Amino acid sequence: MIVKFEMCLYLSFPVTVFWISNQAEYFEEYVIKRKREIYPPEEKMRRKELEDFKERMREKREQKLLRTLETQKTQEQ
Repeated sequence: MIVKFEMCLYLSFPVTVFWISNQAEYFEEYVIKRKREIYPPEEKMRRKELEDFKERMREKREQKLLRTLETQKTQEQ
């Protein structure tokens, strides 16, 4: 009798935990709140600043590559 009860407990506990963890309504509010903390709504001004920064970095990298190419060309000649 005890063995059957233990076996039932061993089998029902993981199934119950799995079932509870897959119930969206228990975690929906938490997930939405957490997602808003991690990914806040975009602000147009911040987006513009980010785009400007990326453009400056791209131009800087291009200038650096051009300088290295020029130095390589002069060294070859």
